[in-house]
Amino acid sequence: MYVRDAKNREEVWLLDHIEAMGLDETAFRSRDYVVAIDEESGEKAGFGRIRVHKPDDSDDVCELTSIGVLESWRGQGVGAHVIERLVEYAGDEGFDTVYALTGEGAYLAQFGFQRVSESALPTVLQERLEAKREGTDPDAVPLSIDVDEFRMLERHREAFKRAPDGREDVSDEELPEDFGIDPDSATYKYDTSR
Repeated sequence: MYVRDAKNREEVWLLDHIEAMGLDETAFRSRDYVVAIDEESGEKAGFGRIRVHKPDDSDDVCELTSIGVLESWRGQGVGAHVIERLVEYAGDEGFDTVYALTGEGAYLAQFGFQRVSESALPTVLQERLEAKREGTDPDAVPLSIDVDEFRMLERHREAFKRAPDGREDVSDEELPEDFGIDPDSATYKYDTSR
């Protein structure tokens, strides 16, 4: 199992799973996402995104958002490693603090995220929190972490190393759907049928 940057061809897969999980797809750009991949089967297990806000009146702000793990992969450390990779990415981009606006605060707390007063949030995130509560996550609360304070629990590391324990073999064959093609209605440029 490993986590890598998303590829352009994975946009349809990402959008399908974001929609199915009821996650936030605001300002979608596949290059902002990472994807967890099972190295043996090539199966995608989870994903997440760093969103950089660039307000005119203040410094850039980094938000962790749209974290999703496919149901069959939950409990195997996938989400933890997606979050770890995104926090590392934020640090590499020069951010000292990463914010999250989520109803899953207890999950993020195990990595060192702490609740933040709404009034202490940068203005762009105050507005985003309000929109998120009205849209995809009515229980969202603001959290933040200093990049250097992130910690990974050993149980997540071990689960991630063992994944995909107990899973059936999955083909790594690329399907038309991976490229956004509906095979039931597709036509081909060089169709030779007469």
